Amino acid sequence: MTVATASPPSGVGSSAPTVIRLSGEIDILTRTALRRRLLSALHYSTNLLVLDLSEVSFCDASGLSALIDVQRRARTQGITLVLTAPSPCMSRILHITGLDRSMLMAA
Repeated sequence: MTVATASPPSGVGSSAPTVIRLSGEIDILTRTALRRRLLSALHYSTNLLVLDLSEVSFCDASGLSALIDVQRRARTQGITLVLTAPSPCMSRILHITGLDRSMLMAA
């Protein structure tokens, strides 16, 4: 699993999103590191944190749990978490679990 962060440029207002691109597998082996990185990103995030899922090749229940946990933590900090561009694998998993209806999704 790889996490690539694109922070908002310096001096940009709070409307510029923080974008994080995830790639590879999100599973029990990568869950802890992913969760730690995403929670850390909340400290410098604007009011909008976007997770680009276009390069995620696999995600298990523990990976979904990490995403849900980060979403809850973001909400308590007044940050909106949006999932964007899910890979076909992620789209299917999000649809099967119903998370495509309970988490904010962007095309």
